[in-house]
Amino acid sequence: MTPGGDPPSDPDALLAARFAAGDEHALRAMYDRWGGLVYRLGRQTLPSPSDAEDLTQATFVAAWRGRATFDPERGRLAGWLIAIAKRQLVDRLRTLQREERVARVVEAVGPAEPAPPNPDRVLDRLVVADQLAQLTPEQRRVVQLAFFDDLTHTQIAALTGLPLGTVKSHLRRGVSQLRRTWEEVDDAARRP
Repeated sequence: MTPGGDPPSDPDALLAARFAAGDEHALRAMYDRWGGLVYRLGRQTLPSPSDAEDLTQATFVAAWRGRATFDPERGRLAGWLIAIAKRQLVDRLRTLQREERVARVVEAVGPAEPAPPNPDRVLDRLVVADQLAQLTPEQRRVVQLAFFDDLTHTQIAALTGLPLGTVKSHLRRGVSQLRRTWEEVDDAARRP
């Protein structure tokens, strides 16, 4: 309703008013209108289509449950919905990371017979660990998320809050520094 008590003439404002009043048909209209946008946001960041579908569902469930918190004076319904989707996305990325860590721990505990240590492989790990320690903390985190956690640039940006361009720059510089050092180690190993 407008301050004068009349229904809003703007279709978005009318949809928002119906939604805030608990009209389930308004929720359906919102899903038809912005469900694809939320799904695409999930597909750009999450690893699978089913994760994007889960994100879409969770976003609209959270919106419905929190509809009393929507304030049309603070912004439009679409912006409020996308903010919910972003929070849901961050939560989903954190959940996926936890699941990956648990899976890695389970894999690490798995076989009882460890393979005999290969001196070259141990040396490689020591060199990589040493070189990672020489990167700046932000570069190191970005490199580890990209290569050890297999996250995409977009996922890293969403997780760390860094701009996408900064993520790419940190990754490029970090990998370049690691490559230079690795080449120096290889050259030193080949010398008689």
